[in-house]
Amino acid sequence: MSPLRMVYLALAIWGAVHPMYWFVTYMRETGTGLSGLIDAWYVNASTTGLTWDLTIAAITLTVWIVAEIAVRRNWVGLVAIPATFCIGVSCGLPLYLFLRSRPVV
Repeated sequence: MSPLRMVYLALAIWGAVHPMYWFVTYMRETGTGLSGLIDAWYVNASTTGLTWDLTIAAITLTVWIVAEIAVRRNWVGLVAIPATFCIGVSCGLPLYLFLRSRPVV
């Protein structure tokens, strides 16, 4: 595996673990669960702006993935779409770059 692919994989793992740590910590502290976490995304203009920023980035990444899959037929790249929406762009983008950069056979 190339050094660049290892960096993408490390970033995907970090992008999955680190944000989840904070999400779970918040849900434990408040006891509100997932609905309370989602409510917190819209608590003020700053968090609402960040939520929309990440939502637009996730949609853009999804469009890019689908467009490239249609051309390259690299179906395994579709795994990055649920990773993006269930975990976050911080996981989905490096995961897709990792999958996309594998050697073509």
